[in-house]
Amino acid sequence: MKRLLTTLILAALLGFAAFKAGVWWLADQRMSEVRQALGESGVLERGRIGSGVEGRLVLSGASWQDFELTQPLVIGRAEFDAGSPLALLTALATPSDMPSSWTMQAEGLALVLEATMFRNWVTADGASGRHKASLFALPCAPDPRQQLGSGDLLRMGITRLSGELILNQTPDRVYLELNSASTGSLELNWPGARIDLASPEATLTSSSRPLEVTLRDGGLMRRIAAYCAREAGLDPVQWAGRALGAFETGLEARGWQASDQLLALYRQWLLEGGEITASVRPGSEALGIPVRPEGENGTVAWALKYNGAMVPDVFLRKAEPVAPELPKAALEPIVPRENPDITRWYTEDLERAAMWINRKVRVSLSNGNIVDGRLASVTERQLEVAREVAGGEVAYPIAVRAITEFEVWRRGQAQ
Repeated sequence: MKRLLTTLILAALLGFAAFKAGVWWLADQRMSEVRQALGESGVLERGRIGSGVEGRLVLSGASWQDFELTQPLVIGRAEFDAGSPLALLTALATPSDMPSSWTMQAEGLALVLEATMFRNWVTADGASGRHKASLFALPCAPDPRQQLGSGDLLRMGITRLSGELILNQTPDRVYLELNSASTGSLELNWPGARIDLASPEATLTSSSRPLEVTLRDGGLMRRIAAYCAREAGLDPVQWAGRALGAFETGLEARGWQASDQLLALYRQWLLEGGEITASVRPGSEALGIPVRPEGENGTVAWALKYNGAMVPDVFLRKAEPVAPELPKAALEPIVPRENPDITRWYTEDLERAAMWINRKVRVSLSNGNIVDGRLASVTERQLEVAREVAGGEVAYPIAVRAITEFEVWRRGQAQ
C-alpha cells in the first residue's frame, strides 16, 4: 500500500511537471509565431509564462511596441482560461481547435502619453491630404486644422491611458469589456459570433446578427469641450458647432447627409458626453445606420439609446458626394509661414515645442546657461537637445521647469 501511494504521488508530480513544461513550451511557440506575424508592425515581448492546473495560461510583464508610436503598451498581467488542462493544451497545440467557452483577461494595461506619440515619418505621411475628410475631428486651437492630440491630453492632466480588458467567448456570443481609469469604458456584445484565432478576419463574418455597442465617456467629453473651446478662443457651444461642421463635411464627402436628430445627438455628446448604446452591423454600408435614398421618406431608424432613453429618427440620407473645397491656406503647413530673406532666432511657445522637432533650437536656463543644438525629442517634463561632439551627437535632457526661454533658428514669419 505504501509503495502504491508513493508511486501515485510520483506519477502525480511527474504529470504536473510534464503539464507545466508542455504548457510553457507550447505557449512559447505560439507567442513566437504571433511575434513573427506582427513583426512588420511592431515588437511583442511576451514576458514571463505561467500556468495553472485548472486550465489557465498567465503572461506577466508583456508589452507591445508599435513602430508608429513612441511609447509601448504595457500589459501587466494577461490570463487565458480554457476551462480545463486538456482544453488548454489542445488550444495551444492547435489554435484553430478552441474550446466552445473560454475567457481572457488583461490587467495593468498602460500607455504613457507624450506630447508627440507618433513617429515623425507617420505624421509626415499623414499630412499628405489624400484621405477623405475626417468624421470625428475635434479642433483644439485657433487654427481648426490642429486637432486634439496627446499633448492636449497631457495639458488636461491625463498623463497615461490605463485600464483592463475582459474577453469572453461562449457557445452563443462574444462579449468584450474595456474599462479605463480616466477615459470611460466600452462594451461589445455580439450574439452568434465566434473568434477565430487562426483566421482573425473570419471573426467579422462569423455572425449575421447585429453587434451591440455601449460607450461611456466617464466625463471625458466635458473636459475636452471646456479645454478645446478655451484653446480655440470660443465658448463650448461655438466649439461644438465647429466640430459638428467637420462631421457634416465628412459625411458629405462620403455621399451622406445626417438627420436632424443625429446631428443634435452628436452635438449633445460633444458637450455632455454620457452613455450611448447602439446596434452595429460590421461590414455593412454605414455600420448598421439606416441609409435612406435621396428624397425618400421612411420609418426605419437606428436602434440607439442615449443615457438609457431611445433616440428616434436617427438615420442617414443618400446624397451626391461633395468634395470639400479647401482654401489655399489649408494646403499650407500648420507651422508658421517663413520669409526666406530673414533668418535668425525667434522666441516660440514652449508648450508647442514638439512642432519644432529636428530643428535647430536655443534654450535659456534659469541658472543663466544657454544650450543650443538639434531638438531631438519633447515630453511633458523635459526636452532633449542633441549637440555634435567628436563627429557624433550627444542628447542632453533639459527639465522644462528650468527653461526660461525657448528659441528656434528659422526664417522670418511672413506678414
